[in-house]
Amino acid sequence: MKITSRHTVGLTLLGAVMLTACGGSDNGDKRGTLLETPQLLATVTAAQVDAGTASSGLQPVSGKAKCDVQIISLNYATVGVNQEETNSSGVMLVPAGTCASNSLPLVAYAKGTDVQKPRTLANPNDPETFLLMAMYAAQGYAVVATDYLGFAKSSYSYHPYLHADSEASSVIDSIRAARRTASSRNINLSGKVMLTGYSQGGHSSFAAQRAIERDLSGEIGVVAGAHLAGPYNLSGSFKLTDAIAGYQFFVPYLVTSWQKAYGNVYSNVNQAFKAPYASYIENLLPNPTLNYTTLVTSGTLPGGPGVTPNQARDAVFQPAFITDSQTNPNNALFQAAKRNDLLGWNPKARTLLCGGAGDPTVPPAVHRDVAQADFSSRGLTNVTSVDVDPQVQAAFGVGGRAPTDPTSAAFATYYGNYHGIYEPPFCHAAARAVFDALK
Repeated sequence: MKITSRHTVGLTLLGAVMLTACGGSDNGDKRGTLLETPQLLATVTAAQVDAGTASSGLQPVSGKAKCDVQIISLNYATVGVNQEETNSSGVMLVPAGTCASNSLPLVAYAKGTDVQKPRTLANPNDPETFLLMAMYAAQGYAVVATDYLGFAKSSYSYHPYLHADSEASSVIDSIRAARRTASSRNINLSGKVMLTGYSQGGHSSFAAQRAIERDLSGEIGVVAGAHLAGPYNLSGSFKLTDAIAGYQFFVPYLVTSWQKAYGNVYSNVNQAFKAPYASYIENLLPNPTLNYTTLVTSGTLPGGPGVTPNQARDAVFQPAFITDSQTNPNNALFQAAKRNDLLGWNPKARTLLCGGAGDPTVPPAVHRDVAQADFSSRGLTNVTSVDVDPQVQAAFGVGGRAPTDPTSAAFATYYGNYHGIYEPPFCHAAARAVFDALK
């Protein structure tokens, strides 16, 4: 089976049509209110979805489409890190055509780490949006997906990366915005809500589940959560002596985000970062023009052929800063990580944690397995885990197995694509299996 790069999967679709009527506020609460009239950007037919999944190799995992899909843009009110009023944009994907009158469960989705500030999921040609169409919306689920704070139409001054509370707020308020949109457009939502997200989004969707079950169970009926390749044990990840794949993107992003959120991660940017990165790192991500590739090819961040994750880490960070975060339990960065761990609570809804054992970016042994052990230690039987590594190896390995020679091109390609391309469809299939049983 071949699944093409998420940078190349997409469809050429229909143009935009203006719709009507924003929803109002409930009980004076602005959160989740629509700040613009939602706009229909495109209607994708089931045949178009099938053409895309067939050409990309996704169809054996997604199945054939059952529904056309409407793509509707959202801009909604939410709150920032300190509960200040702000906004986020996003997208609603609505089953249409023969599915138009169905009672629809709502899947709330949180996207993976994004470094491109202008990017929105309200884009018919975005590969992540297409994956959501193929896996959920074309199968009869309404989907709402947030762009997060600091992206696309959001006026927030930065993106609070891996900040659990504001991630949860963005997801929760997207659900409210989707309900208002459904009310104005006579979309029949069943009331059942499923939460999912991938990578950073797995952290976000799990944080949203925790917040809803703790504070909003009377408003939002979560029947399941499926959290995919998420970093749930952030404090544990800071104990690792070897850098993860993509370290030069993810860790500076996180450190500067938490500095803005908490103000005490470092006293001076030069305490944490080496030159020349210290001069611009605090405002680098998300970036208005650069993507993962051009951040490296332009020399803005280290990386490229022959540069190991440890070498990238050592190029960017001051060694004393990293060592203290690894060894000092009172280190401010480590304490910020503990504040954003997703351990030590008891999920109520059926919950799935998915990941692939070979993931070099979010290793399941550090995150999924630690979280599963934490929940199991309190006797929870509604939280289960799945390892999709066998499927990844069978589909993309050399002769059905992961390559073992670290100097080979096959090894570099396999592990370079594992987290961002190979793993997501299989985890989404595992999530949908859970949702299908409860919809």
